[in-house]
Amino acid sequence: MMLAGYRRFVSLSLAVGALLLGCRQEPVAEIHAPQGEAAQAADPVSLPPSSWPWWRGQDRDGIAHQEIADFQWTSQPNVVWSAKIQGLGHSSPIVVGDKVFITTADAKQETKSLVCYETIMGKPNWTTTVHQGGFMRTHQKNSQASATPATDGKYIFTAFVVKDSLYVTAIDLKGQIVWQKEAGPFRSQHGYGSSPIIFESYVIVLADSDGPGFLAALRRDTGDIVWRVGRSSEPSYGSPILAEVAGRQQILIGGTGKTSAYDPNNGELLWSVSGPAKTTANTPVVAGDLVISTGGYPQNGSIAVRVDRDGEKVRETIEWEARERIYVPSPLVHDGKIFAVNDDGIGLCYDAVTGERLARKRIGGNFSASLTLYGNYMLVPDEDGTMHVFDATPDFNSVAQFHLEGNGFASPVFAGGKLYWRTSTHLYCLAPAS
Repeated sequence: MMLAGYRRFVSLSLAVGALLLGCRQEPVAEIHAPQGEAAQAADPVSLPPSSWPWWRGQDRDGIAHQEIADFQWTSQPNVVWSAKIQGLGHSSPIVVGDKVFITTADAKQETKSLVCYETIMGKPNWTTTVHQGGFMRTHQKNSQASATPATDGKYIFTAFVVKDSLYVTAIDLKGQIVWQKEAGPFRSQHGYGSSPIIFESYVIVLADSDGPGFLAALRRDTGDIVWRVGRSSEPSYGSPILAEVAGRQQILIGGTGKTSAYDPNNGELLWSVSGPAKTTANTPVVAGDLVISTGGYPQNGSIAVRVDRDGEKVRETIEWEARERIYVPSPLVHDGKIFAVNDDGIGLCYDAVTGERLARKRIGGNFSASLTLYGNYMLVPDEDGTMHVFDATPDFNSVAQFHLEGNGFASPVFAGGKLYWRTSTHLYCLAPAS
């Protein structure tokens, strides 16, 4: 009996070992950018006037910098048009001249699509099915279409997870797929929501998954992977952002327990610090040479990283830390201050340089969208679909609230003096009353 028991133990151990070995995933194979003479550049990014071309707007800061119109915010906004959305998505719209684009996923058809509308009256121009099938596991607050697309003025770039892989697709302004490439593997825990960024000839995507993670740059014209570097094997959900810090362009990423910066030319890690949390679901912001990074699971808090240069060497130091939870909504920098309405409906304001908390005001509700600055006002919807309009001051003085059909997980965007807002059911275009 002892021998039989021992054999059973050995068999069980071998089975468990084989299972663990089978579950172990090798790191993503890295691809390094060619050294020496640069490859032929893609066509320059060329955006029509009145565009909001990617996540957080043209300057990647959540601020509308052009054509500020007087909306005279009230509880009865002037809705120019609305369009019913087939399917569900949490991605924000992007605007390219006279066209507005959203991504959506239809659970019944199991399709992931890009939809184009006219900005004038909201007429649907076309719908392109980017993928069929291969839906991933998601959190109840996530969707199959949470990554905001990006454009170079010629193509629209989408990022979708299909059958345990992240795919990037280039679609022209007539709705034709130009190329589609697998950027690398992605094992979903709660889904995907990282928006692509555009840098010179590249479209850059982040995949922090429940398995080998990576950051990759693909050519905008061909989809060829120029470089790909490995990251942690821990899930996180934030979007990278491109910003100039300490005199050089850097890709800034919060998540997997670190805040890190990469060279967008070749994926080289420039610097990294611990914190603020293992998991983030938002985007860092920049205030001068300070990088503000926030997170919310399992740790709560924010950090400000001062970045400077000594010749070609980059030096980073944590300037200050705060303990409030800002997990899914991205913070906003304005007038030397950091603003956010956090997940739990609390308005927060910090001095960007010192980290002193200037305000903590309960707004109420739950929030996943991010503040957008428009003139002297900040706008953000709560998850129930009420748009909140505040004065852009630490007081978070409420100017107006209005509710439109659908839930509010996407952030508001502005282009050509109009507000485009995507809810769970509709795409809306609002303008000042005539």
